[in-house]
Amino acid sequence: MNNDFSIVTLLLNASWVVQAVVLVLLLVSVMSWATIFRKVFSLKDVRDLNDAFERDFWSGKSLNELYTSAQQNAKQGGPIERIFASGMREYSKLRERRIADPGLLMDGARRAMRASYQRELEFIDANISFLASVGSVSPYVGLFGTVWGIMHAFTGLAELQQVTLAKVAPGIAEALVATAIGLFAAIPAVLAYNRFNREVDRIANKMETFIEEFSNILQRNLGGQSATGH
Repeated sequence: MNNDFSIVTLLLNASWVVQAVVLVLLLVSVMSWATIFRKVFSLKDVRDLNDAFERDFWSGKSLNELYTSAQQNAKQGGPIERIFASGMREYSKLRERRIADPGLLMDGARRAMRASYQRELEFIDANISFLASVGSVSPYVGLFGTVWGIMHAFTGLAELQQVTLAKVAPGIAEALVATAIGLFAAIPAVLAYNRFNREVDRIANKMETFIEEFSNILQRNLGGQSATGH
């Protein structure tokens, strides 16, 4: 590529509007990549913590032992462990109040777990919508810069008596850089958004499955047995 048509040279010669659009898109792209990397690691941590707790849960430990451990690991634990702690806490409180109605006990535990589930899901899903916004808006922002740049280029050419390709090409090339950078920002964001959405759905399904399985265990323990094992 000729040095006169390098991206840096084109941007330096572009109008201030195109330069501003490109700067905004570059900043958004950096924020998008930072969000992507953070989300990759945070979702991996969620999967690992959930798997670790489920291994403990099905290893034969008592519910009371698991509950004590979950209380101690409230901040370091995974979403499923906190959902378990919420359900177990409500179940234990209702039992301490000598509520014997199985329906009330199960409803209370389920409500507590569903509320915890919603909180965990909101946290897991945080910032993913930002990637969707980047993916949908960036191409249009880049297109705006391109349209403005082409208008600027043709306005300048109107003053010339003889117009050649050599005089038209630089102005159009400058404008097209904005669209290219808009796509550069949008494509990774869209791909990451779709991938993260699928991953969040799998985690959400796993949490809902645990709620149902734990509810069944509590239901069995209501038959006159204390919640000391499963």
